[in-house]
Order: sequence, then C-alpha cells, then structure tokens
Amino acid sequence: MLDRIASEPNTELWNDLWSALCHQGSVYSASFAALPWLVGVAGGDDRGQTVSALTLAGAIVAGAGQPHDAGDVRLEYAAEIATLLSVANNRLRSASDRTEYAYLLEAVLSFEGVLGWSEDLAWGLTNEEYEVSCPHCEASLFIVLGERGFFSTSGDYALSEDDVETRPLRPADPAALDGIGRRLHDIALADGQREVANALTYVFGAAACPDCETSFSVSDQVSARWLATQ
Repeated sequence: MLDRIASEPNTELWNDLWSALCHQGSVYSASFAALPWLVGVAGGDDRGQTVSALTLAGAIVAGAGQPHDAGDVRLEYAAEIATLLSVANNRLRSASDRTEYAYLLEAVLSFEGVLGWSEDLAWGLTNEEYEVSCPHCEASLFIVLGERGFFSTSGDYALSEDDVETRPLRPADPAALDGIGRRLHDIALADGQREVANALTYVFGAAACPDCETSFSVSDQVSARWLATQ
C-alpha cells in the first residue's frame, strides 16, 4: 500500500492507509513503524501529500499512550517526531483553508505531546460542533460553532424541522485566556486565521444547558469526554 501511494497517490489509498494504521483512533506497533515513511512523504514537494502524511502521523502519535507492544514510542521515534513537528509548524503558517489549518494545528499538538486536544481539537472546529454532556444533569448536548451560530442545545438541531431550544454561548475574553486556550488563540491570530481564533474563544468560553440551566466551561466538558475514553 505504501508503494502504491508513493507511485500513484489518491484519496482512496490514503483512506485505506488510515483504516489500516489508525482505525477510529486505534494504533498498533505497525502504525509507529510507518512513521519513518510518513516523514519522507511529509518532506516532499507535493503539498497534498505532505498534509495527508502530517495529519495521519499526528493521529498515530496521539495514540502513543495506548496499550500496544511498541515500547516507548516517543523515545524510539524521537527524531521522526521532531522532524514532523518542524514540518507541521512550517506548513501551518501557509494552510490553504480553515479545515487544513485545524488539522495541522492538531498535528502540532500531537507531536508536542499535548494530551486530549491533539485528538479533539480539529473535529469540533471543522464540523462546527462538539458533543458533550451537561456536568449537572448529564444531558447530551451539542455545542455549535459556526455558520448556524454559537449556541448549545440538547435537540437535534441539524435534522429537526421545528425550532429547538438553544442557549447562546458566552465567549471568553481573549485577554483573559490562559494555558492551552491562550496559546491556541495567539497562534491562530498570528497565522491570520481569525475565524479559527474567534471559534476558540467559544471553545474556551462558557455554555448553559437548556435542560437544567447549569452553566459550565465548554473546554472542561470536551476534556471530560476525552478522559472518559482513556
């Protein structure tokens, strides 16, 4: 499969490679053994190939802590991960669109060893929603970010023909952000990705549950969902 991608790359083959090496986030010793090959592709001149290699490598490295027989992945593949991080940072600054930017930013976090957000960041930013649970009543909620607005709801807003009950999100003040939220917001602004930077103020802002009116931190509940799968 690697030989075929190298000689005749296409989306279908990359999808097959994802299924083989990182199926639904699960990784294996063979996944890490592919990292040197992915480094070679990431360093090439074909932008599409580079982005595909970086995002797949990022997803693989994000799973380095999973139970497997590959040993200390970050130590064994330290040189490859350092190279991937350097290439991802360079490509990040010239991302072609918001989706590519979000996935490259997530890959950077993966190569740096940032837990949680290296697996959850891009999905919410590109699909314009996160699914979380209310910390009080445990209702399943959608946190919506984007063209439909910025709100929380427990209803199926995408399929419902009727109005669903919503609550507006409360964005964080960029000046008050700290930690990973401040860093991601600053990076997006520096790279000219104002839509991403704006969305991040809501990701690290607050929401209210329409069912019980409890207010909560969006990022805390996104993180709680990730921790529950570990």
